[in-house]
Amino acid sequence: MKDVDGKVIYIGKAINLRNRLRSYYHASAMQNHKTRQMVRRIADIDWIVVGSELEALILEMNLIKEYRPHFNVRLKDDKRYPYIKVHWAKPFPKLTVTRQMVNDGSRYFGPYTSVWAVHQTLDVLRRIFPYLTCDREITGEDKRACLYYDIKLCTAPCIGVINQDDYRQVIDDICQFLSGRTEPILSRLQEEMRAAANKLQFERAAALRDQVNAIEKVVERQKIVSTEYIDSDVIAMARSNGEACVQVFFIRGGKLIGREYFLLQGAEGSADANVMSGFIKQFYDQASMVPPQVLLPHEIEEAQIIKQWLSSRRPGDSFEILIPREGQQRELILLAAENAADTLKALQARWHAEKHRQTKALAELQSALKLSAPPNRIECYDISNTQGTFAVGSMVVFEQGVPSKKFYRRFNIRSVMGPDDFASMEEVLLRRFNRWQAAQELIDKPGEKVDQSFSLLPDLLIVDGGKGQLSRAVAVLEKFNLLDQIPVAGLAKQNEELFVPGQLNPIVLPKGSQGLFLLQRVRDEAHRFAITAHRKQRTKTGIASRLDSIAGVGPAKRKALLGKFGSIKNILNASIDDLSSIPGISESLAHSIKTQLE
Repeated sequence: MKDVDGKVIYIGKAINLRNRLRSYYHASAMQNHKTRQMVRRIADIDWIVVGSELEALILEMNLIKEYRPHFNVRLKDDKRYPYIKVHWAKPFPKLTVTRQMVNDGSRYFGPYTSVWAVHQTLDVLRRIFPYLTCDREITGEDKRACLYYDIKLCTAPCIGVINQDDYRQVIDDICQFLSGRTEPILSRLQEEMRAAANKLQFERAAALRDQVNAIEKVVERQKIVSTEYIDSDVIAMARSNGEACVQVFFIRGGKLIGREYFLLQGAEGSADANVMSGFIKQFYDQASMVPPQVLLPHEIEEAQIIKQWLSSRRPGDSFEILIPREGQQRELILLAAENAADTLKALQARWHAEKHRQTKALAELQSALKLSAPPNRIECYDISNTQGTFAVGSMVVFEQGVPSKKFYRRFNIRSVMGPDDFASMEEVLLRRFNRWQAAQELIDKPGEKVDQSFSLLPDLLIVDGGKGQLSRAVAVLEKFNLLDQIPVAGLAKQNEELFVPGQLNPIVLPKGSQGLFLLQRVRDEAHRFAITAHRKQRTKTGIASRLDSIAGVGPAKRKALLGKFGSIKNILNASIDDLSSIPGISESLAHSIKTQLE
């Protein structure tokens, strides 16, 4: 279903589309606020015919993920969830954090809702099972290991302390540990410890003893549920004031090995059965594994087709959805529901406190700058360069006191030669308001898309710097006749002074004030965004210039090399056959590339 602008606002499926669509216009359906709002916005309907209910389910999930329609129940920030990735296809696998699962032979664990928690987990794992983190090509013949070997955070396969098979066993132990399979690991390590002691290899026996003790300490913190349980996910939900929070308990090997909470959007006005089925479809579409059993608090919509889909994710293995009415499984459901309610309550309290701080900060800025209203849209600009080279300008946008990253923009400086931040700032602002002017001409034209980064004007414009940058900003606003419309200020970093036009002395906000904290966050974000873009530009140009200096490598071959290998280091590590597999690169040119890049 689409609105008048062609934006997808709802995606659904049905065996009989005519009956499904008619149901939205019945008097009973119109009593639901969500349905009433949706129907009012429907301007057009598209449909796709598929071969089965299972195909429809999978297509629906993919389309919701792509379009994120306003009226569908959907995971909040689902594109950001991190995973632990074990690069199993490599001879000496490493562990990294990723936000995307790729079918490349790796093993994935997640999704998790906190990057911090993922890194904490990896820190614990590394102390128990030391694994590689460096980018060395492992031959076992390096002359010396890195510092991590000395502090017992790496097993040093680079110098041959551990061979490939034993190292892969360590990584497999990590995978088993993340899956909750600790008993086999403990049994094997205890046997190896006893064998080492019998052979009088006391240093190795002591190391294995410490490893066993570390694993046991972690396992002790895992709640024992029942040794009779098969692996299960326990899912429950809490709802309050239009918000929905789902808690998932992960039961593996009879123990509660972890839990995660997930927030949902578009749940207001939808029945619990619909919200829960929406969560299950999206969660298991992203989950790295499906357990044999899922425990739920109540029946869900489309239960049979969801069960068929999840069963297909476990080929050859059994799968079931249970709604326990009594016993320990029911107690687990209630415990998960209680955790979901507590989590949602804590989050709402935090959101309320943050909103209060933001409101206070905006009010303080309004008072200090004598504005007619709180500056709900703040734009801040910064310049980053190295001695005038690779100069980049940044534009960041805060709305209601929080970053709106979809409106961030970067500007590669074109007209300024040398290190002139004042002129660079002027160029950035000229380009920003030229685009505003162009956007005004498109607003009333049907079918034309307008970039809201530029079509909307700020309630407060901040430039990073003092009077020099401010004077350039004032000149640009005067050129577009916007000086009376847009308040502008320069924030000097040294003493956190705020310079405004027509006022000799700067404004100094009280230390510890929410207004000052907000200005600092805005300025620091603009600086971070600018310097990140500058570094990318510098790195990209540096790589290109090294390749361009090689005879026989022109723009096309340079692009092909970087497209396949991504970096100078990877090109150096590539074999002659790999390099010469690129069209236009002969074996002799491949030798020349490696020689000149070393």
